[in-house]
Parts: sequence; structure tokens; C-alpha cells
Amino acid sequence: MANPTASLSSPAASDAGERLAAYLAPQIVAEDLPGLYPLLAAKPLLTAFSALFHGSEAAVQIRLLVLREIGGRADAPRWSRREIDAHFAYLDTTKLDTIVKRLTEFDLLLWEGEDRTYRVSSQGHSALAALAALMQFAEGDEAGLGFLTAQLAGGALTGRVSRDHLQQILARLTDLEDDFAAAVRSASELQLTAAQTRLESVFLWMEKGTEVIRSLTVDNALDAAGWRIAQSIGQKQSRLMRMTGVFSRELAAMARQRVHLSHGGLSTTELAAWLRGCDVGRLAGLAEHCIALIPEPIFVTGDVMLDVAEAELLREKVDAGHTAMPAAADVAETTEFAAPLPPQLPALVALLAGLVGRDTATSVADAVVADGFRETAYRFSLLPLIGEPTTDPTLIDLASLPLRICSSDRGAALLPVARHGVAQIENLTLESVHE
Repeated sequence: MANPTASLSSPAASDAGERLAAYLAPQIVAEDLPGLYPLLAAKPLLTAFSALFHGSEAAVQIRLLVLREIGGRADAPRWSRREIDAHFAYLDTTKLDTIVKRLTEFDLLLWEGEDRTYRVSSQGHSALAALAALMQFAEGDEAGLGFLTAQLAGGALTGRVSRDHLQQILARLTDLEDDFAAAVRSASELQLTAAQTRLESVFLWMEKGTEVIRSLTVDNALDAAGWRIAQSIGQKQSRLMRMTGVFSRELAAMARQRVHLSHGGLSTTELAAWLRGCDVGRLAGLAEHCIALIPEPIFVTGDVMLDVAEAELLREKVDAGHTAMPAAADVAETTEFAAPLPPQLPALVALLAGLVGRDTATSVADAVVADGFRETAYRFSLLPLIGEPTTDPTLIDLASLPLRICSSDRGAALLPVARHGVAQIENLTLESVHE
């Protein structure tokens, strides 16, 4: 049997018509471009991926199927052609022959002339390993941050950390920070809830990324540029982790301002969620005979806009037809209002106000431990709001206190309390901020 690839042209000849110079400006040398040179150096690997993923979706899936099945037999990695035909009997014979020849042509499969068998090349195993890693993180935000963090951890163990890899992680974190900031600015409970869920899905990966970055900096495994990127990654992750408290505060403020309809306790948030689950036809049916007026644009071009502006300046009324609102419907008058503030909040503000101006630090345990565990936990959860900017009128007195939270110099992370249901509490102190 002759070499099955003897009659096939080389990969270089197959793309001879696709010259790189055709994509470059005149007098530009491809090897002189810093961003392109690494891709030129990795040409064999890129050619292998091109062989795998070129063509229709069905062709790509079948090629990957054949390569994965052949590479998955670890106990007997060499395959005769008869074994391949028998194993893939469910595939068309002609199509299978074309796939095997293509994989062999691009060095994803190796033909051993001595024993007349096929086996997956080292390049093919690299492609399969990369594909397996990507498929593990195929859904959600983990598809980006989870995969990148896993690759960073693997590179750190082998002593090979790419600056490009760090930049990809930094870019992904920047995208997440922008999305979360937009959710906060939107003041939408639905967007805040969705952003909070996204943050929870990537929180574990950010913690693992922090551990890897810390180990890299301790071991001095980064150059100066990589060190700066690692610092930026740490700062981004710190800001993202603090977003948990931001989301909780915004959602709590919305909960206090939530409007309840009638006597059933139905809130506007629940109504919005129900409307989002309705299809277009049902929404149109609900809106029928409810909208008395249809907005009509009175200008669409710049000239008309100027005419309308001139008319307004001259105090001339534009006749837009009858615009009276429809009569109000008869609805039951609501008797439910937002719950009043818990008395523990003003009590905590009064207690902490007494610490202002002191020269000595006060233990957090002395400030927040109350007569019961629930009240203590509530007080402790409010401490991060001190010094934070807020527009919530109920929290302004607490946030404006000239105090700061500091680590205690006693060394232990937890301070024994053993009273009122509290066993231990974080070893922190409250200090007065002197102008």
C-alpha cells in the first residue's frame, strides 16, 4: 500500500494564491510587525487549526469527531486503516477517506510506513487538549474568565506565563467592571439582579486568579511589564469583589422604595417580571383599549425642527390634536407602605457618634455586640457603609460619621466574644478621623 498522502500537494502549495503581502500596505515587511511575527512563528500550529476548522459546520464537527476518537484510544494509539474503517462504519466511506487524508496532509495524523498505521501527532494532541479545555467552560461568564484563569494557573505551574495571557484576563475583567457599573447606573432592579448573578458565577475564578497572581509575584516569575499588568489585574479584581456590597445596598434601597399595588401585596417588581414573561400577542391584548393616544412625531428633519423651535420661541402653540389623559380607573386605595426603618439603625448611629473625637481606638466588638445575635449581625453589616458616598437619606447620618475601620494590632484574625450568641468576631477597631 502506498503512502496515502503521496499524491497530495503540501499545505504551503495549497494556499500559494493567498499571499500575506496582499493584505499589507506597500513596502511593509510582515516579519517587521511585532504583532504579526509571533503568528508567523506559529504557522504550523495555525495551519493545523485551519485544516480542522475550515469549511462548513458539519465538516468541522466530523473532522473533530474523527480526530478525537483516534486520539482517545490511549492504550493502543496506533490505528490500521482497517480499524479506522470498522470504527467509523457509521460514516460515509468516501467522506471518511477525505477526512483521513486531510488530517494526514496537515500533520494532525502521522502515517507510519513501517507498520502501516496512523497515530495522532504531537500537534494533533495539542489541538485536542486546547479544544477539551475550551469545552469545559462552554457556558456563562466562565467561558471567558474561567478558561483564562485555568490556563494562567497551568502556565504558572510550568513556569510559562505569557504577557498576552495576562492582558486577556485584564481585558475580560475590564469588560465585567464596565457591565456592572452600567447596571448600577441604570437603577434597574432587573439589571442589578442579573449583574449580581453574573458576579457570583465568576467570583470563584477571581479568587483563584488572585491566588495565582500572588504566587507569581512572590516567585518573581514576571518581568517589569508583566508585573504592571498583574498589579492592574489585582486592582480590577478588588473593585469587582467590592461590587457585592454595592449591589446589596442598591437592591436594599429599591426594596424600601418598592410600590405595592392594592391590598394583595403585589409589587411593581413582580408585575414587571410577569410582563417580561408574556409574549408579544398577550401584551398587545392587555394594552388594547388602554392607550387612548398614539404619539405622533411632529418633526423628522432638521428644517422642520427649526420651524418648530421658532414657533415655540414665538409662543405659538403647535396644534397636535386633543391630548387629554383618559379618566382615572376606579381602583382600591392602597393601605400598604414601605416598612419603617428598624430602630437599630438610629441606635447604632448614636452609639458610633459617641466614639467621634476619641484619641484611642475602640474594638468593633464593643461597638456592635448587642443583646442578641440578629441585632449584632445587623449592626456589623452596616459598618462597611461608614465613609462610603451614598444618596440614600436613611444612611447619610451613618455614612458621614468621621470614623474609619482599621485592623487590630493584636495579631489574631478573630476576637473571642462568647456572649449574646456571638462566639467570635473579626478583630477590627474603629478610630476617629481627625481633620
